Amino acid sequence: MAKKSKNIRQRRFGTGDGFAGGGGGALAGGGLPGGLGGGNLMSQVRKMQEEMEKTQEELAQEEVVGTSGGGMVEIVMDGHQAVKAVRLKPEVVDPDDVEMLQDLLLAALNDATEKAKALAEERMGDVTGGVNIPGLGF
Repeated sequence: MAKKSKNIRQRRFGTGDGFAGGGGGALAGGGLPGGLGGGNLMSQVRKMQEEMEKTQEELAQEEVVGTSGGGMVEIVMDGHQAVKAVRLKPEVVDPDDVEMLQDLLLAALNDATEKAKALAEERMGDVTGGVNIPGLGF
């Protein structure tokens, strides 16, 4: 009688693969709908993670330049939006008009930030196939 009870339990609750009476589950190689094997999916996720890490390292080496005032002010930023350099033409430095210099610096910084964001979105989009993955920070 105990054996009969066990069989009923297996039919009612299945064996862990999502289908009553089947093998060891999707991640154990049982397969997913659409023909995707769980092992294959995990392999693809690992590969994407590796590509994303590589792309992040490359972004740290790439630079963008934000400008304002017709090139009078330049802000150099890497792909992680870290400022690497600030360049000012001597004629933009006027002690009697500090506010103009502040505005030019702000405009150049915003320009560099937008370019760095666009670069990161482009590079990471190449890795993710254009899928927006929350938490990537770009």
